[in-house]
Formats: sequence, structure tokens, C-alpha cells
Amino acid sequence: MKKLPLEGVRMATITPIWAGPFAETMLADWGAEIIKVESQQYCPLGTRGPGPRHAKFIVDMVKGHFSAYLKEGYDEVNGRPWNRSCYFNPHGRNKLSCTMDLMRPKGRDIFRRLIEVSDVFFESNMPHVMENLNLGYEIVSEWNPRIIMVSMPSFGQTGPFKYHRSLGAQLDSYIGGTSVRGYADRDVSSTTTVYHADEAAGMNAAFVIMMALRQRRRTGRGMFVDMAQAETAIPQFGEIIMDYTMNGRVQGPRGNRDPNGAVQGCYRCKGDDRWANITIRTDEEWQGFCRAIGSPDWATDERFSDGLSRWRNHDELDKRIAEWTGRHDHFAVMYMLQKEGVAAGPVEHPDDAYNDPQMKDRGFFEQVTHAECGTHLYPGLPFRMAKTSSGIRRPPPLLGEHNEYVYKEVLGVPDEEYAELEKEGHIGMDFVPGLEMGKYKLE
Repeated sequence: MKKLPLEGVRMATITPIWAGPFAETMLADWGAEIIKVESQQYCPLGTRGPGPRHAKFIVDMVKGHFSAYLKEGYDEVNGRPWNRSCYFNPHGRNKLSCTMDLMRPKGRDIFRRLIEVSDVFFESNMPHVMENLNLGYEIVSEWNPRIIMVSMPSFGQTGPFKYHRSLGAQLDSYIGGTSVRGYADRDVSSTTTVYHADEAAGMNAAFVIMMALRQRRRTGRGMFVDMAQAETAIPQFGEIIMDYTMNGRVQGPRGNRDPNGAVQGCYRCKGDDRWANITIRTDEEWQGFCRAIGSPDWATDERFSDGLSRWRNHDELDKRIAEWTGRHDHFAVMYMLQKEGVAAGPVEHPDDAYNDPQMKDRGFFEQVTHAECGTHLYPGLPFRMAKTSSGIRRPPPLLGEHNEYVYKEVLGVPDEEYAELEKEGHIGMDFVPGLEMGKYKLE
């Protein structure tokens, strides 16, 4: 079997929530050795789910229902819910986990030894976290001049918002996403939460790390990359921003409409909460649509005779289209329109996506056996590499699952020192009682 492209690259990571772990996942899929540095003393809110003695909900401290984030049926007393989080596990594949307490000098020394034998240090915390731990680039580059350090806080390492606390929902608001999503007849408070910045930041971070590794191969020197999650997502609203800078227009929400043409919409279909998305851009596609629906008399109405007319009379046209889609299954709508060259697709529920024939044919979902979650199908890799085997090589790591490998094989820690570190609380697979989750103390 040929080696994966990033085999031999080692990354030490401290990445909570989603953006950082998403970047790690892509690099791990390409063969990089991702060593997640975690702590028994602190669990970033939302990363591994609930802490000790907490079962199906993260208490009521966040007033949210997080039962879907945990595998059901575990032992509430003796189980380890943090290893069974449906939030953590889908992007935990192909990675390693070790624990160390970076708040203590010995833990910091252990981390220094890890940096000395790593290629990349990747973190996605607020700037004050690395400052408090004294783990800035000026420090870690002394330990390893070839180290590539990528920091990816919400707003970067400079500017008046440097220390602002934000998650994906807040970043979506800051960059203007919340204001242009939703429907024109509703205010923004009705808009659902979106974590678009996490996705964009994760993709960009993986690309940036690849570029930094390429540059180091050419120069032999490491580097620091200051990357703001907000700035990775703003370019994806580029046409909206340019419309303001060039024309002074402030765009608002437009539902499922496309300002560049008609028809585009999401239409109710036969069945309970079943819908289909339809886009018609050209006159040729309009003719194909008319053939698919049986060429009704209204299809020849002058109000719908060309693209501009259809755009101007979109509301009336939506009613006619919905009358037709309402008589058909959402998949049937897709098949009938696709046959005539019209872009159309069903709005799938999660169970539809899981059983989608396209995903099954490509083998996208892969069977993974997890020590505490059992055997299930997981979302797989979004690419196929010719002449190179790719896939889920190892299941999501348990907290501290790879302590022995990291400490003894990577760092060369002897058995006696390992036992002492275990006794002191650096090494283990359980969060300590009374754990601080985020800023909340769990009892």
C-alpha cells in the first residue's frame, strides 16, 4: 500500500468545538499524525459533550437540549459520556488523544517535549488562552525553530475585537450572514443558528497548514500564521459586500430566491414535511420544466414568457409550481425534472441522507467500531485518491486513549516517570470530579 501524502507529519493540537477539529480531520485523512492535547481538568464547552455524572443533557446550565449529542443507553454512573458524544466523534476519526495539565509546570515541560518533535502546533482558542499558558510563537519557536504554529481565534491576534468571545453563531452575525438569511417578511430573530464560520475556517486552516509545510520544505524555517475565523467566511459573502461598496445597497434576507434570476425556490411536496428545491435559469430549462409538468395552459402565459418576466412574477409562479409539486413525492419531483435537464433535488431528512442511494453507491458512510459506542456507520471521506488507500483508519479517540504511545514512544518517558505523571493527574482517561466545563463548575 502506498503511503498517504502527509504520513510523517506530526501535529500537536489544542482545538475546541468544531473549526479546528474539522481542519484536523482533513489533514488526518491525508495521513498526518494528529495528537490532540486534552485535559482531565478542563473540558471546553461543547467539545466532548457533558462532564462527569451528567447523562443526556448538559444540565440546564445552557438551557439547551443536547440529548442528540450523546449516544443513548450508556451507564450514567460508570459510563464516560464524553467518549460518546455525537458532536465530537464524527470529526474525531484518524486522530490520537493524550492528556496533560498545561496549567502546571510539569505539564508545560511535557508539552515542550512534544513541540520539539512535532511539525505543527495548531490551536483555535481565544488569544488569552495561549497568553495565559505562555505558549505564544516566540516561546514555542525557541523550543523548535522549525515548528509551524497556526492560531485561529475568532478575530485574529490584533484589533479591537481580539479578545471578544464568539462562537459560530456570533461570527455569522458579525460578518453579515444573519442579516441576509431568512425570509423578507420576518425579522432576523426567526433565523436559525448557523456555524458557517466554523466550516470555512476549518477548510482554510487545512489549506494554510499545507502551504506552510510546503514553504518550510523550501526554506527550512518554521513560521507563525495568524488566522481569523471571521475573515475566512467574509469572502463567501463577497457579492453582498461588493454591492454595498459599489452601489450603496444593503441587501436583506430573500428566502430561497436568487437575485440573479428566476425560478428558484423550495416547494412543498406530497407527504408530511416534504419539500423539493427547484432552479430554472434559462429558457431551455423552462421548456424542460414545462414538459415535465405536462405543459399546462398557464405555462404559456406572457407573465412567464422569459427569464425577466418570470423573475418579476415570481410570487404568482411559485403558487403554480407548488400546486404541481404538492401532488408528487419530493424524490419523484427530482427525477421528473432532472430527466428534462432541470436542477432539482429533494430536501432530505437525516434518515434520507443516511440511506441516500448516491451515498451508498459511493460507499460514503463507513462502518466504524468504537470501544464505547459500538459499531455504526460514520460519515466518511469526501474524496477518493487513485492508487492510494484512504478511509477511516482508526475510530474517534477516547479521552487520553493514546497516552502510553505519546508519552512512552513519542516522548521517551520511562515507566517510572509515566507512573508519577499518572499519579499527579496529567495522565488519565476520566475527567476529574467537579470539573470546570467552560466557565461552569459541574457537580
